Amino acid sequence: MSGKVEALWTKRSKGGVMDAAERLTAVEGKGLEGDANFGATRQVTIIEKEVLDAIMKQLPAAAPAMRRANIMVSGIRLENSRDQVLTVGTMKVHIRGETRPCELMDDQCPGLRGALDLHWGGGAHGFVIQSGDVGVGDAVTLEGPA
Repeated sequence: MSGKVEALWTKRSKGGVMDAAERLTAVEGKGLEGDANFGATRQVTIIEKEVLDAIMKQLPAAAPAMRRANIMVSGIRLENSRDQVLTVGTMKVHIRGETRPCELMDDQCPGLRGALDLHWGGGAHGFVIQSGDVGVGDAVTLEGPA
C-alpha cells in the first residue's frame, strides 16, 4: 500500500500549539526533532487525509491540525496496522497502535472526539526505527510486520 505525505506538524508542548512544517527530521529511538514528544514512547502520530475529509463534511468547523497529529498521509489505511512498518520519506516508524482521541478534540470542535472514535479514525502512533527526513509530498508505504 502506498501514498504520500499531505501535511506535517510539531507540537510545542504537551497540549500546546501545533506548528505546520514543510520538512521534519526524525531520530531513531527519539522521534521528531522539535516536537514535544521527542524521546517519549509515542514519538510519532499519523492520521489519514481521507478520514479527516469525511469528518470535515460532518463538522465543517473541524480542521486537520485539530487532530494534533504529526503527519497526515493519503492513500494509506492505518486501521489495524499495529506492528507494521510505515516508511515516510526516508524515516521508518514501527506502528505501536491506535491513537485514541481525547477531550482536547471536543475543546477545539464539539463532536470531533466522537467522529474520530471509530475504526482508528484518530490515526496511529509509533516510534522511529530508522532516522531520516520527511517532507510534504514524500512517498509513504505501509509494509509488513516490524
